[in-house]
Amino acid sequence: MPTKKRNIFTRILIWRYKHISERQFVLVLSILVGFLAGLGTVILKYLTLFIQSILEDGIIKNYHYSLYFIFPIIGVWLVYLIKKNFIKKEIGHGISTTLYSISKRSGIIERYKMFASMITAPITVGFGGSAGLQGPAVSTGAALGSNVAQLFHMNTKTRMLLIGCATAGAMSSMFKAPVAAIVFAIEIFSLDLVFASLVPLLLASVAAVITSYFFRGTDVLFGFELQEAWRVKDIAFYVLLAVGTGIASVYFSKMYFFITRFFNRFSNAYWKIGIAALAIGLMLYFIPPLYGEGYDVINNLLNGNTVEALSGLQYDIDMTKVWTVIGMLMIIVVFKAIAMATTFAAGGVGGVFIPTLFMGSALGNVFAKIINQFGFNVSESNFTLIGMTGLMAGVLHAPLTAIFLIAEITGGYDLFVPLMLVATISYGFTKYFVPNSIYTAELAKRGELITKDKDKNALMMLKIEKVLETNFVVLHPEMTLGEMLKKGVSKSSRNLFPVLDDEDQFLGIVLLDDVRSIMFDQSMYDNTTVSLFMKSSPGIIFYEDSMETIMQKFKGTGAWNLPVIKDKKYVGFISKSKLLTAYRNKLIEVTNT
Repeated sequence: MPTKKRNIFTRILIWRYKHISERQFVLVLSILVGFLAGLGTVILKYLTLFIQSILEDGIIKNYHYSLYFIFPIIGVWLVYLIKKNFIKKEIGHGISTTLYSISKRSGIIERYKMFASMITAPITVGFGGSAGLQGPAVSTGAALGSNVAQLFHMNTKTRMLLIGCATAGAMSSMFKAPVAAIVFAIEIFSLDLVFASLVPLLLASVAAVITSYFFRGTDVLFGFELQEAWRVKDIAFYVLLAVGTGIASVYFSKMYFFITRFFNRFSNAYWKIGIAALAIGLMLYFIPPLYGEGYDVINNLLNGNTVEALSGLQYDIDMTKVWTVIGMLMIIVVFKAIAMATTFAAGGVGGVFIPTLFMGSALGNVFAKIINQFGFNVSESNFTLIGMTGLMAGVLHAPLTAIFLIAEITGGYDLFVPLMLVATISYGFTKYFVPNSIYTAELAKRGELITKDKDKNALMMLKIEKVLETNFVVLHPEMTLGEMLKKGVSKSSRNLFPVLDDEDQFLGIVLLDDVRSIMFDQSMYDNTTVSLFMKSSPGIIFYEDSMETIMQKFKGTGAWNLPVIKDKKYVGFISKSKLLTAYRNKLIEVTNT
């Protein structure tokens, strides 16, 4: 920042400190962040629509669906080239990377993430990648929220709150569902539901949805009005749907993890992208409804236009044969998870949120058609909506978001009871088989997942380098007692000495108390070596250990100091007293409102 601009900004900050309280300023920033997140979401959507209009109106219009094979391949290669040559950093998946930034970086998100997803996600989805834009919208908004907080020197607690505001803003702008947006931010990011944090979330959500209305008018992603109320006699069918969506959620999650692990085995990026891109192209060529986000398919199913929903299929399908239609819809259900995971494996940038809605709508429609084939009469539109709820609750582990989003989409709460029933059962079923969602699985595996437990969160947010102590004098096993006293004891303020070999590998420790009784016996200075006094450490900390693991090691060993090993080499010690002090300070920082 130039000196003149810096001085002006400094004056603004000083004026703010004098005239606006901290709480009032947070409210102002929440409105700003909501507006920016909403604007970012609008830009994402318009860029995607612009790319789609160029390809579909100008090219596919003449060559029909034959180019569905090549477009996704072009898209993922363009994204790869942009990331490699321009961004030059890893973008990651929106919500997962945001959660990581909250848990391990105190809510500090790099500046490049304000625009990285905004460039690459429209290319991925616009060229047909089978993914959504909600994740990139959250990533973009969260980066904006974090950097606004950094710009105005806000503390960690406020920075995380503004990230939550940006998340709510992105959701509110995308779906025009401000209430569900707030629930989403609280449920996914484990924000504290207190008045001090709820008001900024409300302001951000409203600011974002107004921004969306201003730029996009009254257009909504799901053009649907509820026509039929739910019936008590259909409860058993909703329970079956809930179990079905639970099974589908487990399948969706497991397939995502499997495909991700499979492609992670490729060490050559060109082979990885090439094979994944080819697989996407083939899937979209044979099953065109998987192309892009798939809102047209969802809306057609919601409005009972199954013929239009399946119009992209290049097969001679007799739409009067219901079981044939059911079979085609099930193919779409099965391959949606595969297409989405493969898009990500190829390096595409997108989100999981919309694909769950797509898969849930198709599955719910299938359930209704099957039930009606056996002589019953249930609403296909209602089952399509509630199928979306079941998949969202199961795959994302976000039952409340699923309930309120669908309730807002329908313009009321007439389906609230079946929404609650299906979301609860689907979530519980999926949670049993898949303990962590796609967003949180890797973070949970590494012990980096933020939860409602403030004590655990504070411990997790500590960084090992903040508590690592390196002012220990190193000894070697062949050193004599005289050398140890001259080069070690006399120059150290510690009563513990690490013993290393010539390659800095940790061998053990020497305690000052163990040599105190003989340290003045000069007859032993030349014929006694460090190896005689060396003992094993009661425990060892590895650099990649989580803070929770480190705390457990101190508890289990009863030690006050433990050595830290990184890449098989000694790097220092962690003391229990310093760890507890750092933990207490972090807990105060996290819980301070």
